Amino acid sequence: MTPSETTTVQPVTGGATATVAAALLGFFVVTLDAVVVNVALPAVRADLGGGITGLQWVIDGYTLMFAAFLLSAGSLADRIGAKRAFGLGVAVFVLSSLACGVAPTLPTLVVCRLLQGAAAAVVMPSSMALIGQAFPDRVRRARAVAVWAMGGAVASSAGPVLGGVLTLASWRWIFLINLPAGAVALALLARVAPSAHHRVPFDRPGQITGVLAMAASVYGAIEAGRAGLTAPHVVAAFVVAVASMVVFVLVERRVAAPMLPLELFRSRIVVTVVVIGFAFMVGYYGMPFVLSLLLQNQGLSAVRTGVVFLPMMLAGLVLTPLVPRVTERTGTRPVVVTGLALMTAGLAVVALLPATTPTWVIAAVMVLVGLGGPTVIPPVIAVLLGAVDAARAGTASGVLNTSRQLGGALAVAVFGALLNTPSGLAAGMRVSLLLAAAVAAAAAFAAFAGLRTSH
Repeated sequence: MTPSETTTVQPVTGGATATVAAALLGFFVVTLDAVVVNVALPAVRADLGGGITGLQWVIDGYTLMFAAFLLSAGSLADRIGAKRAFGLGVAVFVLSSLACGVAPTLPTLVVCRLLQGAAAAVVMPSSMALIGQAFPDRVRRARAVAVWAMGGAVASSAGPVLGGVLTLASWRWIFLINLPAGAVALALLARVAPSAHHRVPFDRPGQITGVLAMAASVYGAIEAGRAGLTAPHVVAAFVVAVASMVVFVLVERRVAAPMLPLELFRSRIVVTVVVIGFAFMVGYYGMPFVLSLLLQNQGLSAVRTGVVFLPMMLAGLVLTPLVPRVTERTGTRPVVVTGLALMTAGLAVVALLPATTPTWVIAAVMVLVGLGGPTVIPPVIAVLLGAVDAARAGTASGVLNTSRQLGGALAVAVFGALLNTPSGLAAGMRVSLLLAAAVAAAAAFAAFAGLRTSH
């Protein structure tokens, strides 16, 4: 068998219910760990020490490795089969969650979060690839993606409140709760039919340069808030990031089996979806980080802070199952543009609210941001899966989710730097959310120009 041959295993056609359920649970746990930590940050600092920079690494240690390994993880799902990749990712995620839950020091917790993020990187694209293979029909696939997205919507909705409640006992429980969910996902996976897989070489130079570029950029952004943009190690980090990215592109153009096939970007749909994914996460991930710190600094408990985010998350949860049918009638472009416009408005209004604004008003305005969740990501995922060959489903999913996680990681890094300035948390919050609003507005224009009405 040649390196590029495909095995005779056919794409998944059976066990559709188990496939969706397992994929949903996988998406649930990796999303939960991206949002549940925010409200627990003050408790982590009280127990293990560290300032805002240390807390940024608790968040970005996860998202950085999530972003850094998504491309390779997408290729892995294509290479060994989505089912095997998903099982491997969930198993490592559960073990690393246990390690986070018992971490004795902040550096240990950050290291465990790095491992957790790498495992999450395997779970995400393989779960999407499982759905793409199980549902070859475009309409059924779009509806299955919407059900899969419920896992993320429920995690996003429950995360802030669940994190606050669990923190009453101990912040460690926010990680230990992943164990039963992961066990159920693995049990469901046993009922899923085998996935097709493709034997291709592993792109080591691409992986090394890609990880180095993303790690250096996030490190530079975080350290810029503590040491300033002109600090030698900050400048060096950004130089390494740019140089590594240049080398990465050159490597991917020359290797026989690149983990990021550059020809994917010849598609206007792929480019547009990647831009949207990045911009969406800047606001959707960055806002809870800054507001959680600000509200608790103003005296709110972890539970009450979680409750402030609840209407925003519930709005997305309620709307998620309705979006596919709306998209079938109107096309993808109107739905996505509307969602990004709502996000833009919500982020801008929250940023400009007076400091004396009651928390219930803040919670009500954030609903606009919550409505962006189901109206943006599930529709563009369905478009992406329909725009690439089935053999590239895992890789394409990895590209999208890399852009999303990189957007989230850079948002936490940049926004954390803005919070860490002498002007204070409130001023940093305003600048951060206005920046997020500008990015969301730019993505709305990109969606209008790049997504055809027929999609």
